[in-house]
Amino acid sequence: MLPCLLLSGMVASAQQNLVQYVKPIIGTSKMGHTYPGATVPFGAVQLSPETDTLSYEVNGKYNGDVYKYCAGYKYEDKTITGFSHTHFSGTGHSDLGDFLIMPTQGKLQLNPGTASNPKSGYRSAFSHANEVAEAGYYKVKLDDDNILAELTSTTRVGMHQYTFPKSDQSHIILDLMAGIYNYEEKTVWTYVRVVNDTLITGYRQTNGWARTRTVYFAMSFSKPFKSYGRKSYDAKQAYRGFWGKFNQEQNFPEIAGKKLKMFFDFDTQEGEKVKIKFALSPVSQENALQNMRAEISGWDFEKVKAQAQASWNKELNKVQVTTSNDNKINFYTALYHAYINPTIYTDVNGEYKGLDQGVHKADGFTNYTTFSLWDTYRALHPFFNITQPGRSNDMVKSMLAHYDQSSLHMLPIWSHYANDNWCMSGYHSVSVISDAIIKGTYNGDANKALDACVATAKHRDYEGIGYYMDKGYIPAEKSGISVSNNLEYSYDDWSIAQLAKKLNRMDVYEEFIKRSNNWKNNYDSATGFMRPKLADGTFKKQFDPKDTEGQGFIEGNSWNYSFFVPQDPATLIEMMGGKKKFATRLDTLFTMHLPDEFFAHTEDITREGIIGGYVHGNEPAHHIVYLYNWADQPWKTQAQVRHILNMQYKPTADGLGGNDDCGQMSAWYMFSSLGFYPVAPGSEVYSLGSPLVNHAVINLENGKTFTVEAIKQSDKNVYVEKVLLNGKEITDHKIKHADITNGGKLTFYMSAKPKK
Repeated sequence: MLPCLLLSGMVASAQQNLVQYVKPIIGTSKMGHTYPGATVPFGAVQLSPETDTLSYEVNGKYNGDVYKYCAGYKYEDKTITGFSHTHFSGTGHSDLGDFLIMPTQGKLQLNPGTASNPKSGYRSAFSHANEVAEAGYYKVKLDDDNILAELTSTTRVGMHQYTFPKSDQSHIILDLMAGIYNYEEKTVWTYVRVVNDTLITGYRQTNGWARTRTVYFAMSFSKPFKSYGRKSYDAKQAYRGFWGKFNQEQNFPEIAGKKLKMFFDFDTQEGEKVKIKFALSPVSQENALQNMRAEISGWDFEKVKAQAQASWNKELNKVQVTTSNDNKINFYTALYHAYINPTIYTDVNGEYKGLDQGVHKADGFTNYTTFSLWDTYRALHPFFNITQPGRSNDMVKSMLAHYDQSSLHMLPIWSHYANDNWCMSGYHSVSVISDAIIKGTYNGDANKALDACVATAKHRDYEGIGYYMDKGYIPAEKSGISVSNNLEYSYDDWSIAQLAKKLNRMDVYEEFIKRSNNWKNNYDSATGFMRPKLADGTFKKQFDPKDTEGQGFIEGNSWNYSFFVPQDPATLIEMMGGKKKFATRLDTLFTMHLPDEFFAHTEDITREGIIGGYVHGNEPAHHIVYLYNWADQPWKTQAQVRHILNMQYKPTADGLGGNDDCGQMSAWYMFSSLGFYPVAPGSEVYSLGSPLVNHAVINLENGKTFTVEAIKQSDKNVYVEKVLLNGKEITDHKIKHADITNGGKLTFYMSAKPKK
């Protein structure tokens, strides 16, 4: 029997063709804010189409419509303005959209035109019928110019392939003014150097969400251009030097300015393919060129595409699931979206630009950026600690490098491209770092990491931390998100305490475990809600727990945030009147009706992301469904988890019920589909739910496998009768991280009726 068992084990972990289930178009409609273009796992290049050019402001005020274009692409649109090389996936704010390229033919037009009249500019109409979006590959027909556009990428290089009609007026436009969340003064400076008739280098500096961001590039054509030029849209300035001695509009090799567009002219035969390699670097033009030469040496587009898809298939095979076809599409697209961010921010020679704007070399690690930590600490980074421990290790090292280079001596809050944009609440890098060290994936100096966590948590002049330390809460008069900050700081401090305890630094543990109880100071026992408190110690009188405006919360209301004590559900339950009352309160959350005025001030919360009053489309509620387990009603966790999985995630363009937020929504889906979830990262414990998959094999980096199996699984049989871990029954709805990473088997026996 032994040989058969070994063969069976080998077959279970053999590579499968999982790329076929990835549909990058999921989430591109409504509020998902994903992009459909080409990237590789954690790639520095995200080469994807833009479908409009809305400005961040109109008449000096925020333009609300720009929010729809956080990823540059909106499925509902009918035109494409071009293909740019940098994008965020699933965010609720934005930047990037660098170096937009658009192929055209006929009369040269450098204005993008309008969606209602695409022929008034270089944009083109397109149809989803002629669009293909796969992992590592994107294709679309540009109808107005009869050009087939294809995109693929490596880690640092985007590759374009444009199939032209016969024309002596074929053009490639490089729009250096275009960008996502763009506005009049966003581009600080642009430089372009025409090295020869196939090679261009340069850089672009922007001032946006990232205040001081510079991206360098190298652009190479597969055939020489016959002529080239530029158009400057710079305002007249007092002094321009003596460059007017040259005609810089046509065939001039060195261009600089704030608002530039370049064009390159070709003669093309019918069906001729013009290819472009476009490499990025955070450091220099020379490094961009080195990245290009190292990653794509020739012009074989199909080879690069195959390599991109092979890299995706390797990563996707870290989790192999057996379930329905639609569920497989949802699962592997979620896994794909989870493995897009954070992004590699290191050149092939190891160099990167640091937060101090100096050039650094990553010593023994790969540097990462794009840390959307308010979102991703909850499930994405814990998921990496199971399936990507090596990358998780590097991400922690990247955060600590950020700390070392920070003039403020703080860990990242929301960082990208050698900047911190300070977005959202809390200092959740401490959660990611603590979780990684406690779960054994970080191999650096743990005590130094703890010191960085403590220093960040004691930065008194950052968003109310001084008040939090002195009073135990943040007065409502001092912050519009005082309650959110207090609750999230309390959780973060708990995670610091767990790390300190592991390192036997009990003085730090005692300090931060005490701070982690500060959440109690915003709990109003008279109403049973978290509530803003004034400087004099009284609760704010004007209070509506359903309202999101002016109540002390960020991207949520008190109904959702009142359950945000993931580090200590037992005490929260006790304060809310015990397990029975707590479960009834959860029932009310999932069945209540939210009036339309709830949505009046929320651009990122819509009815598609809501079940009753539970807002799945926003992260602070993501753990709530698992709290029924602490109230001794696990069958309600199981039923609601299954309901959310089936209602909020679908294999369609509008298949995400909210922003994917750099993979957090997707990570929730994967954990919950597998039947367990990290309610409080920094703890060894995962809480059990109701698996959607029939069978799953997690291939761990240590060579072991962890298997999940659901017996008698179907959409109707959503309740768990009993759970076995390696043949032994579990009675407390919990498993530990070591139970997974040591390998083994988790078996769910499913029933049509809840086991009460």
